[in-house]
Amino acid sequence: MTPESYVEEKAAASGSSFYYAFLFLPKPKRAAITAFYAFCREVDDVVDEISDPQVAHTKLAWWEQEVVRLAKGEPTHPVTQALLKHMPVYGIAPDALHQIIEGCRMDLTQTRYLDEPALTRYCHLVAGVVGEVAARIFGQTDPQTTQYAHALGQALQLTNIIRDVGEDAMRGRIYLPMSLLQAHQVTAQEILSRQDSERFQALMASQARKAHALYDQALALLPIADQRSQKPGLMMANIYRHLLREIEHSGFQVLNQRIALTPLRKLWLAWKTQALGAVR
Repeated sequence: MTPESYVEEKAAASGSSFYYAFLFLPKPKRAAITAFYAFCREVDDVVDEISDPQVAHTKLAWWEQEVVRLAKGEPTHPVTQALLKHMPVYGIAPDALHQIIEGCRMDLTQTRYLDEPALTRYCHLVAGVVGEVAARIFGQTDPQTTQYAHALGQALQLTNIIRDVGEDAMRGRIYLPMSLLQAHQVTAQEILSRQDSERFQALMASQARKAHALYDQALALLPIADQRSQKPGLMMANIYRHLLREIEHSGFQVLNQRIALTPLRKLWLAWKTQALGAVR
């Protein structure tokens, strides 16, 4: 198996909404974003799939060394081998890859976040940085597009957090800030035992409003000059925002089920964005 076929399979197997946005890209950019996305999946899977924290720490340390080898032009893993040729073309800095690994490491050392600034820091590493790299691959020409990409990455990550509250609780993790729980009189134990309540729904509604505000902020920041090149990101915004609305429509029934869009609906939303541009 070639490095290119490896990252293609990794991206397709994930079933992620990101995959649908990649389909409309020209082949060189699609190859670059697929390799980058496969890297993100590899390091994220270390946290999600390895139950022994010490083993997970060791594997993340290996990935850090692999990024060092990548920077020297000597990668050994199929993902980094596929990524190598795209690094100089799209300005993918090794430091960005290190930051993504740092964000994943936080999942091994933190299961709670005290307040919103602490959560924002985590979202910056695992989503904001990813958005910035992706924007450069898609074809950024205006420096302000970095601000758009960062805000969009944060919005997507917050939507993920809202969707995955129940699944994260089963892993003993709570990404909703403790200060927010206290403000809504929801205890950590209620979430860990997945107890629904009007208080919990009010808490989730406040996070949904914050996510919508981030989507609006991102769209307002996107310069006209880059609106065409950044359509893959706009596809993600539309897919995830529709998901967020589905969650809201369900009454935030996320503690005991996973709410998702069908692959056909994701493809339709991606095509609609490709044809019409941003859809709020």
